Amino acid sequence: MAPPLTAADFLTRLRAEGVTVVEVGSWRTHTRTSSSRPWGPVNGVIVHHTATPGGTARNVSVCRTGYEGLPGPLCHGVIGKDGVVYLVGYGRTNHAGGGDPAVLTQVIGESYGTAPSRPTKGNVDGVDGNARFYGFECENLGTGKDPWPAKQIEAIVRASSAVCRAHGWGPKSVIGHLEWSDDKPDPRGFTMPSIRDRVAERLKHAASWNPNTPTPPPVSTIETRVAALEKLVAAQGARIIALEKKVA
Repeated sequence: MAPPLTAADFLTRLRAEGVTVVEVGSWRTHTRTSSSRPWGPVNGVIVHHTATPGGTARNVSVCRTGYEGLPGPLCHGVIGKDGVVYLVGYGRTNHAGGGDPAVLTQVIGESYGTAPSRPTKGNVDGVDGNARFYGFECENLGTGKDPWPAKQIEAIVRASSAVCRAHGWGPKSVIGHLEWSDDKPDPRGFTMPSIRDRVAERLKHAASWNPNTPTPPPVSTIETRVAALEKLVAAQGARIIALEKKVA
């Protein structure tokens, strides 16, 4: 458990992880938090798909304002197919709903194997997830056929890693909505274990790590060139001595 990051720190952490961010309106103060409906302590990150047609702009708009019966914000950030994270709200957001308390325990302890136990509770009878999780809604129809561009998947990994790194969490603090609630199917089109594997790899490196950037060759200095020349001369001398012995 941990107190939530401030909005400023959340933004800083995302950018440090290499996430391209767009700030939408007054997202820092757009919240459902109240004295009776708090946010925090936080325990993890939940990944969703939007299932909303109409493109990135409409997905961002819906997640910011909500819809009849469910006011916005519906997440903290919308991850577009363009790999950009659009920040639409902060604090408590209507993204997780009710979920399985057994899953919450496993996430807090990071005590599960490949995936948490299958949830048996949901919105009607579960524990409040909106108080406990950061939420990222990812632009996708959720049909299983709508593609997930590589840059969007990378943004999911980086955004999740940024939050985990900030709190000192491991990859098992990142779950999908379908792993939290028994009445949710999202995200659909990739597996959460594959996301957690990539988050685990990122967390082995600095936040600035880019897996697509080759390691630069070592810089040559006078000292390194002299050392290399001395090594070459020594090797050549050894070969001459060996040859002389052979001739003798």
